[in-house]
Amino acid sequence: MHEAVDIPVMVVDDEPHLRISASQTLELAGYAPAPYAGAEATLDALESDFPGVIVSDIRMPGMDGMALLREVRRRDPDLPVILITGHGDISTAVEAMREGAWDFLEKPFAAERLVEVVRRGVEKRRLSLENRRLRAELEAQQAAPGPRLVGRTPAIQRLASMVQRISQVETDVLLFGETGAGKDLVARAIHERSPRAGHPFVAINCGAIPESIIESELFGHEKGSFTGAVERRIGKFEHANGGTVFLDEIESMPLALQVKLLRVLQERSVERLGANVPVPLDIRVIAATKVDLKAAAEAGVFREDLYYRLDVVTLPIPPLRERREDIPLLFQHFAVVAANRSGLEAPSLDATGIAALLAHDWPGNVRELRNLAERYVLLGAAFDYRLEALLAGAESGAGELPLPQQVELFEKSLLDQALARHHGRVSEISERLGLPRKTLYDKLRKYDLRAEDYRHSDAP
Repeated sequence: MHEAVDIPVMVVDDEPHLRISASQTLELAGYAPAPYAGAEATLDALESDFPGVIVSDIRMPGMDGMALLREVRRRDPDLPVILITGHGDISTAVEAMREGAWDFLEKPFAAERLVEVVRRGVEKRRLSLENRRLRAELEAQQAAPGPRLVGRTPAIQRLASMVQRISQVETDVLLFGETGAGKDLVARAIHERSPRAGHPFVAINCGAIPESIIESELFGHEKGSFTGAVERRIGKFEHANGGTVFLDEIESMPLALQVKLLRVLQERSVERLGANVPVPLDIRVIAATKVDLKAAAEAGVFREDLYYRLDVVTLPIPPLRERREDIPLLFQHFAVVAANRSGLEAPSLDATGIAALLAHDWPGNVRELRNLAERYVLLGAAFDYRLEALLAGAESGAGELPLPQQVELFEKSLLDQALARHHGRVSEISERLGLPRKTLYDKLRKYDLRAEDYRHSDAP
């Protein structure tokens, strides 16, 4: 919960004593009330991205509260408007809510009720503006060419600046970062911003290719050069001519092959297996590692001469836990991407979700965050999944549970949400979920869920 530190609240009422009384109550609660005698003056003073809420009487001469509500929603549909109705005027309150009012207060109302409704409206407004700012930052960053380095922390801004500079210089690059930190994204960003962007970007995972065929994969071979070589094969280095070769997990490359790679880097040419004529290469090499290559070289598990050849420019990629301020922005980015791909709506972050994201340690870094955002888009909007629950599952190893247990967790969560949404009305839940009543009761008993516990719930 956020403190009410001089957050503005527009108080609109043509009756001076009510306007003054409400303003004094809000001022005592820590808000900054701005009283207005009419709707027209309120609209004249209303600025875009107004950080507070509006509290307005409905019955006013000239432009009334309902007209004010409609005009405010036309300008900014996310701005909470709280309307004050007369005693017993239920039909007007219903119409106000249908028109998009955030809430309503029925005269006479207690000071505590006014403060509570304003507090909730202010929190909603804060979240709306935060998500609006996140979307604006995403749109600005998405305008950049090539893969986007999303973030605003000094660490990621320095990295983006270095990527931009290095992309314009013909030099090999070594990327150092933890698993999932985004080394492949940085490599593609360098390539896409460079003069080589129109040529191939060839990514090679040195730890994923069997040692028996890695030399042929990288350098190619001539027909008949070994048993099974029934035709000439162009290797990945030669295929990348004019472009960029990305050697991921370079620390996994066999020592014998490191000698040949060193020669390729020095001579900028490659010989296919079984050939005697070298093929000139015009390539940039970007290597990536999650280990300290200097220490590996000193330990004899990586060639020292290759390390120094690769270590012309080294870019360290910060882990996600060292740039926590970027986590909500990154999450929103991945959620938008996932929503566009799946045709769903990207859910907005609330205060609890943001707190859960910031509290997590992210051992899987950006890759883990992206997977969570995609899972939340697919499950959150439909089943009211909460980020803190998903992250708690990740921390407890829920992602590694056997499939039957994962299915049971999902089924129990779905039933729990249905009970809350329908206030424990079993007949409605049975119809909505397409389950016979007996089957539904059996499942509730299995998961120790009691319909009566939800019948006085305020859950939506």
